[in-house]
Amino acid sequence: MSYAVSIEKMDKVLKELKKKYRVYAPIRFEKRGRYSDTDLIRYAEIDSVKDVVYNEKSDFSPKEVIHPITQTLFHFTEYEYRESQIDDKEILIFAHPCDINGIKRLDTIFLENGNNEDVYYKRLRDKVKFVLMECQEDWDTCFCISMGSNQTDDYSLAIKFGEDQLSVEVKDNEFEGFFASEEEIDFTYKFVTANQEEVNLPKIDDKEMLKKVYDLKMWEDYNARCKDCGACTSACVTCSCFTTSDVIYSENGRVGERRRVWASCQHEDFTEMAGGHSFRNTPADRMRFRTLHKVYDYKERFGEEHMCVGCGRCTDRCNQLISFSKTINKLTEEVNRLQKEVN
Repeated sequence: MSYAVSIEKMDKVLKELKKKYRVYAPIRFEKRGRYSDTDLIRYAEIDSVKDVVYNEKSDFSPKEVIHPITQTLFHFTEYEYRESQIDDKEILIFAHPCDINGIKRLDTIFLENGNNEDVYYKRLRDKVKFVLMECQEDWDTCFCISMGSNQTDDYSLAIKFGEDQLSVEVKDNEFEGFFASEEEIDFTYKFVTANQEEVNLPKIDDKEMLKKVYDLKMWEDYNARCKDCGACTSACVTCSCFTTSDVIYSENGRVGERRRVWASCQHEDFTEMAGGHSFRNTPADRMRFRTLHKVYDYKERFGEEHMCVGCGRCTDRCNQLISFSKTINKLTEEVNRLQKEVN
């Protein structure tokens, strides 16, 4: 069922929902952007639907709600350890289709990549339901259609924002009672059908071609351009890399906690091992790894979709103006050239 709901009514619904749910959406933080006098849009808890920024792309994804930047795993003493606790509230996230699909990719990494599920991810992920926000325009760095992530059916509510009211589709029966007295309407969510940016994905059919891709000269361009800052990976909804550290509470080192903290494959020390050996020593090596992980390795391992969902945030956040969509297209051109040489 779908309904026309005023802003005031939706805020009353939100107030009721917050008794059970923590409700997250992209909101504006004024004057906290990367440049002087610019704003930052990122996910946080909301108290009113007026807070939701639905008509601009958020600088960061909803990933950090269920894969926090810093997350305490357990507390310890010299004799025992105790797992960290989370509250009982469920989680409701306002998100666009690409982000919902991006979290599906995270599910694969944390819950299906090996024999064990990541309990710290799962205990938050199991709480999540989505409010699907309609994309009312196509942003210039988006290429979700090329990545097949412009549509989803994983949502409980779907919303289109208007000036004075919302159009709300109720898919989950749990939420039906909140809207039963409202005017029924014929509302069908409209998915994006065209992007300004298009990507042609490379077809790497065998290990011989993969080795040739590894040796491409194109990767060396990033030695001069990429600064290893990791801004792209922090903005990406599908990047999942982390490190762990122990925080000691007392001088004797016998009481503390272990934390999981976001890391980045683009950082110089990410692959450094004991003794100083590192597997990817240059920006070229690291950019090659990230690119192939997003448009080759993940699909090769799990056999469904590519890891990248085409949200374009990595391009938006790069202070060196590296376009990831153009990187993919350049890779595809090189792969096509290599295939012609073989034939």
